[in-house]
Order: sequence, then structure tokens, then C-alpha cells
Amino acid sequence: MDSTVTGALWALILPFGLAVAALLAAAGNAVLDSRARGLSATAGMVAPVRETARLLRQQRRTLPGADSLLWRIGGAGLAVAAVLKVLVIPFGNFTFADLPTGLVWFNAMDVLLWALWWLLGWGANSGWSLVGGYRFLAQALSYELPLMFALTAPAVGAGSLRLLDIQDAQDGLWFVVWMPAAFLVYAASVVAFSSWGPFQTATGRDAAGGVIAELSGVDRLLVLAGRYMVLVAGAAFAVPLFFGGGSGPWLPGSVWVIVKSLALVAVFITARRLFPTLRPERLAEIALVLVMPLVLIQVAVAAVIVVVNGGAL
Repeated sequence: MDSTVTGALWALILPFGLAVAALLAAAGNAVLDSRARGLSATAGMVAPVRETARLLRQQRRTLPGADSLLWRIGGAGLAVAAVLKVLVIPFGNFTFADLPTGLVWFNAMDVLLWALWWLLGWGANSGWSLVGGYRFLAQALSYELPLMFALTAPAVGAGSLRLLDIQDAQDGLWFVVWMPAAFLVYAASVVAFSSWGPFQTATGRDAAGGVIAELSGVDRLLVLAGRYMVLVAGAAFAVPLFFGGGSGPWLPGSVWVIVKSLALVAVFITARRLFPTLRPERLAEIALVLVMPLVLIQVAVAAVIVVVNGGAL
């Protein structure tokens, strides 16, 4: 098949597959919500489809003085950032973009999310949206530095920033076994960048929805879908980082990556209900006093193990 045709085919498959995974995540979350309210699981499964149809019919809201361009870039950009994250993830031995600095690419997309969430808050020209944007920035300042060190631990263990190398370095033992602190910090950061669970102050009900308070119609749909896509992309990226990538019996490597990714998404969605929402100032205290020293110790332990073994594992 011509390389141009192949590239166009993958360009369609990647965002579509990510959107389907996000829809499954939304359905799973809706089922848990329905069961918590005493409703049937069936009602929860159809809720995302029903909400999608409602938002597609709803008129897009316009506000006086709003910067519509920045506002819409922030909303649509979440899904784009999620797709760009998935580009460097190995599916077995195949990856869409085998970058030698794939780990840095992923972190750069996280930094892009800073700007996108802020544009959502700023562009609306609304008090509640602006509060939500500031909340996200205050929260992100707390976990961005621990996240960078958490990403450093697998790179140290593999001696490379290339995801295929990090994946291959886990043939004998997955990094999550001897890098649990790095994985927990990474997982919390994925949830936080999706404004999810205990880190949802940017979209909190106490601020009338924060950055999504003024969104309606297609604009709101793009943001809600983008949040799930960011969550799915973060879960998928954890697979080559900490769970051996496509390693596993019987099934092809690409299938194992998908199975492990969906399992992590299920864990993230379920864990949402286990913790209360953290205020940004409280999160900063926990991050600097507890999490930061812990993740630095984790990186030091990884470096010592590598040195003792005479090089990358």
C-alpha cells in the first residue's frame, strides 16, 4: 500500500480509536454513577449517547466580550493534545512516531494542557470560568515538578528517553514493581490533567462548573470528550512506562497494550470516588512536603539499582 494512503489511514484510525475508548470510559463512569443513585446499569450505558445527542442539538452559547477564538481553541485542543500523546505510544513493536525523545514529547503535551485549560477559563470572559482557570494553574504548579521526576525514573531504569527502549527494558520485571512511587505520582498527574476526581477544582460544582460553566452545545461536548480522551491517553502511556508495554502471553502485543490501558482507565474511574476533592493550597502542601521527597528518593533508588547492575536494565 502506498505510504501516503497508509499515513492517511492511520490518521483516521488513531483519533477514532481514541474517541471510542473515551466513549467506553464515559459509559463506565455513567454506569457507576447510575448504580450509586440506585438506577439500572442500562440507563448508565446509554447516558453518554443521550448526552451527546442533546449537546449536538443544543445551540452554542456566545458571551459579550468573549474571545471566541481562544475559547474554542482551548476546548477543541484537549482532544488534539490527547491524540498527539498517543502518537509516541508503542503498540507492541509498532508506534506511530518512534521519537528518540518520546518521553519528553509526552511531557510537552502535558505543558500544552496547561495552556488549553487556561484558555478555556480566560476566553469565556466570565468570572466563574476565570476562577476555574486560575484553579487549574494553581493545582498544576503542585504536581508538574513531581511528575517530571516520576517520568525520569523509567528513563533512568532504561537508560533512554525512547519509549520502545523503556518498554524493552522491562522484559524481566515491570518497572511498576520497583518504581511504585513514580507510578502513583504519574497516575495522580494523569487524573489531575483531566480535571478528574479529587483534582476537579477547575470544573468544580462550587464554582458553577468553573471553566465549563459557560460552555454549551458542541463546545461543551468537545471539552467533555477531550477530558476522557486525555484520561485514556495518560492511561495508555503508563503501559510502556510501567507495565511492560505489549508483553503478555498468547495475545499480540498491540492487544495487550489496549487491554492494559482499558484496565488502568477502569481503575482511574473507580478511584475517583475514593478520595475527596483537594483544594489547590492543600494539594501544594502535600506535593512539596510529602510527594516531592518521595519521588526524588524513587529516582535515586532507580539510579542506584542501575549502577549496581552495571548499566540500564
